[in-house]
Amino acid sequence: MDKIDFKRDLKHLYQPPAGQFTLIEVPAMQFLMLDGHGDPNSAPAYQEAVEALYAVAYKLKFASKQQVGRDYTVMPLEGLWWAEDMASFTARRDKSQWDWTMMIMQPEWVTGKMFAQATAVVAQQKALPALAKLRLEPYHEGQSVQIMHIGSYEDEAPTLHKLHHEFMPANQLAFNGRHHEIYLSDPRRVAPEKLKTVLRQPVHPV
Repeated sequence: MDKIDFKRDLKHLYQPPAGQFTLIEVPAMQFLMLDGHGDPNSAPAYQEAVEALYAVAYKLKFASKQQVGRDYTVMPLEGLWWAEDMASFTARRDKSQWDWTMMIMQPEWVTGKMFAQATAVVAQQKALPALAKLRLEPYHEGQSVQIMHIGSYEDEAPTLHKLHHEFMPANQLAFNGRHHEIYLSDPRRVAPEKLKTVLRQPVHPV
């Protein structure tokens, strides 16, 4: 059985060039999603969300292999980020004020029934506080600008400032959705200066 690597097959979405903004069309895809609020470095809700996401993501991978005969590599963690005052996100970086939706992309053949079964099995095996908040739903960003950020998460602000205040105005683009990040590196194993993160912003022409 061949194992599908969506990061490779969807390279234009998951491997953008570094140091260069690119305009892309992001198709509708489905995700495991879980909403929360607070500093991802310290809020218990964030860690609980990530634990629930990965537990069900891996259970769905095994279910796909057994029930559908299709194997794939579990996709990386992704996040939508916003704040009531966006300055707390881009300039002041006041993480206690951040809202987020953490998510993991799922193949199109993963069904709601498979999700319900996987969630029920995980609930029997582990006590995960955030599990009941987990959902499977489609998400469609459409036209977006993205770039590969290499370095610490704390060093994203200058790139975001350039995107928001230089690239988008110069190309007559306006915001059309929430800031999106895709975490290609494991921060437990990769030095901060080598972390790879896709930064994406849905846009529309002004």
